[in-house]
Amino acid sequence: MTAARTRRLTLVGSILGAAVVALDGTVLTVAQPSLRRDLDTSLAAVQWTSTAYLVTVAALLVFAGRIGDRFGHRRVFAVGAIGFGAASAGIGVAPGIGWVIGLRVLQGVAGALLQPATLGLLRAAYPAELLARPIAWRTSAIGLSAAAGPLVGGALTAQLGWRSVFFLTVVPAAVAGVSALLVRLPPSAEAAAPAPGSGLDLPGAGLLGGALAALVFTLAEVPEHGPSPAVWLGLAAATALGTAFLRHERRTRHPLLPPAVLRAPTMAPALGVLLTASAALFGTLFLVTYFLQDVLALDPLACAFRALPLALAMVVAAPVSAALSRRHGPRRTAVAGMSSLTLGTLLASGFRPDTSALVTSAAFVLLGAGFGAVMATATTAVVRAAPLGAAGVAGGLQQTAMNIGPALGVAAATTLAAGRPPAEALIPAVLALAAAAATGTLLATRLPAAHRPAAPAPRTRVPGR
Repeated sequence: MTAARTRRLTLVGSILGAAVVALDGTVLTVAQPSLRRDLDTSLAAVQWTSTAYLVTVAALLVFAGRIGDRFGHRRVFAVGAIGFGAASAGIGVAPGIGWVIGLRVLQGVAGALLQPATLGLLRAAYPAELLARPIAWRTSAIGLSAAAGPLVGGALTAQLGWRSVFFLTVVPAAVAGVSALLVRLPPSAEAAAPAPGSGLDLPGAGLLGGALAALVFTLAEVPEHGPSPAVWLGLAAATALGTAFLRHERRTRHPLLPPAVLRAPTMAPALGVLLTASAALFGTLFLVTYFLQDVLALDPLACAFRALPLALAMVVAAPVSAALSRRHGPRRTAVAGMSSLTLGTLLASGFRPDTSALVTSAAFVLLGAGFGAVMATATTAVVRAAPLGAAGVAGGLQQTAMNIGPALGVAAATTLAAGRPPAEALIPAVLALAAAAATGTLLATRLPAAHRPAAPAPRTRVPGR
């Protein structure tokens, strides 16, 4: 198989894998009311169909990336994609809510294996100087899938019922898995060499997974229960486990997070940009959705159409940002993207009942263009900063930031908007989210002015030398 064909197959699999996960998250939101009525269950139980998945994914992303580094991203990707599709099919025939929640946990395990591997495969198949474009196309696919989810999910649920939305991802997931199995990467890229520091660090994985699971679960509880004692207890547990993880990492011979990843000067600011950008965007969208439905009286489908410019701008901005990054460097591109996101958030904070569709569309375009540019640019910076043998861990860290950011943004939005009517809640809450986006803009100034050479793969020690 030629190198060009290997790259094409790898890109197809990576795009399909990322798109399947993005589509699944948005179609479920639309299908949940129908699921609740059909299975005659409580709202709290239905909410667990989302929470169980999010907590499982958050707990396993970094460890799953490490597994890919150790045993090969191609194999891990195939297992994750096929497992994701199989779990989706199982949910489509589940007899009760308990089965749905249990299968969502299994789907979370598969999703955790799948997501870091989409980036690990690209890092293995493409030279570092060519990474920006495939990562940008992956970003565009995520934006398009997220936009199509409510529209396709709403149509399917209305015509065929909630079960149909889960069958929607079965075939694409299977195609993604088979594409990965057909790929033949160079032997050096199939798996990380068993050099010192390549152990799986099960105790570290348990501590980090527990800390992230507690954090995501706590943030998911805030929108419904507010800053309750359970929320404070969850934050305390996350802090304690996180502290124990840091101490363990300093002492163990085989850390879960390789020092080469942590020492990369680009890694921390790039992850910070992704975290603040996703928090600002999703927190703003959460409040704006309530505004469009409760104040402007738009139904969910009309609301999805009103927000469509965001997704379209994101789809266009991601590949454009790859070209801009090559010409002007990651720093300028990310700063411009974060500035656009900040301006869009500020514009959204001024929405009123008499705000025109043109103004709301302008805000959505600024949000989508900024987020698409930032996500593509910062993700490329994260993946390039890691050695080939730690690309999975880097991908896991990127996905972790993209999972925690939205939960953090929604939790902050609901806390700041509590007790206020939807028409009045936007100003204080969205202004705070704009401040978070502005912080991300400052972090973006720490990205490199030009693409640096990719981090070299760790050298393998040969016995006797």
